[in-house]
Amino acid sequence: MSEANDLIAKNFGIRNGTLLFDESIRVDEIVDKFGTPIFVYDSSVLDRKLKLLRETLPEEFFISYSVKANPCQAILKYFIRSGCGMEIASGGEFYQAQQAGCESKSIVFAGPGKTEEELAFVLSNGIGEIHVESALEIDRIAKISEKFGLKANVAIRVNPTVEALGGAMRMGGKATPFGIDEEVLVKVVDKIEANPFLSFCGIHLFSGTQILDPLVLLAQFRKGISTARELVKKIGRPLNTIDFGGGWGVPYFEKEVELDAKKIAEGLEKLMKEVRGDKAFYQTKFMVEPGRFLVAEAGVYVTRITDIKVSREKKFLIVDGGMHHHLAASGNLGQVIKKNFPMGILNKLTENAEEVIDIVGPLCTPLDVLARQIRLPKTSIGDLVGVFNSGAYGRTSSPLQFLSHCNPPEFLVENRKVKMIRKRGSYEDLIRDCC
Repeated sequence: MSEANDLIAKNFGIRNGTLLFDESIRVDEIVDKFGTPIFVYDSSVLDRKLKLLRETLPEEFFISYSVKANPCQAILKYFIRSGCGMEIASGGEFYQAQQAGCESKSIVFAGPGKTEEELAFVLSNGIGEIHVESALEIDRIAKISEKFGLKANVAIRVNPTVEALGGAMRMGGKATPFGIDEEVLVKVVDKIEANPFLSFCGIHLFSGTQILDPLVLLAQFRKGISTARELVKKIGRPLNTIDFGGGWGVPYFEKEVELDAKKIAEGLEKLMKEVRGDKAFYQTKFMVEPGRFLVAEAGVYVTRITDIKVSREKKFLIVDGGMHHHLAASGNLGQVIKKNFPMGILNKLTENAEEVIDIVGPLCTPLDVLARQIRLPKTSIGDLVGVFNSGAYGRTSSPLQFLSHCNPPEFLVENRKVKMIRKRGSYEDLIRDCC
């Protein structure tokens, strides 16, 4: 439980052995009223993470929140109120960002496989930038822009060479569906510049995700600057935007170390001293688009023990939530070898860990495992199991319809008050869209 203890000490509180949100709201008070399983987000953690990011970045940088990390309307509204833009990867995310109150000009659209319908939707609604990922996509945007009689702002998402790689999930530097290979970048810029319905505004560099090494992130920043310099020489004017992507990670597992924000700040300040005096970057807007870094630690997935059983001398806790709500915690969202998320018994946080057990959900599949061989205090039916670091890629990246369980609600604890921000699903919801 050491990883969970570290997160609790940093982000939450404990009273009489029970988890506290916002220093005042006990988790059992929430579940007594609303039941389980649920997702709970603490706005004070969002405050801390956004403040840390702003203190780390030079003043020239603009923050766009990555909607895919957690698209709940209340979360989007929080970041919009805080002055952030939105980075989206689908027409649906564009709609959600708009509904949350984000101005279209503050939204950028990245991701492979954008459909003509999506492109028409965002262009007709005045999107700020589209980050193109293929030559065909450029043609589609130009055709739609001509039809609408407008000029689309496009940036190129660059698949960089191997000098800017890193993170738990590499997305560049090799053959990939993401972005345009750096080797043909100039040719693609020429294609955009030659079209009267397109305006080339910048580049987007993103080579990985879940990065915990500050040197890897700094290499990504340096790569973005050097790539931009070469393009400026080619087109003869500064770029409007340079998007350094996201990828900022948080520690989930044993031996992972928190990203050293101080080292990033020092490295970026050194880099910006070179940039500020360079005419190649006159009035260029520098952008980052983190998601996980901002929201992961704010969220806890709370589920209740409904059964305890022993099978051939192995002890299992069976809980009322599982991989259908939190696929990432089950290890089925990219893990090669199952590792346990930080977890704890939320009503017994001060008790000694005495048992080594597995925690499994209610689904009829051996994949529905939240934890294997985890050491926890002695448990009882009704105890609350908490999965920490659940604010990002929890509910939103899970197979919610599997086995027709009702969808879990979400709550935001803010100013020492609990607000339901997504209601619990019902059986009626399961067939509402059927014809």
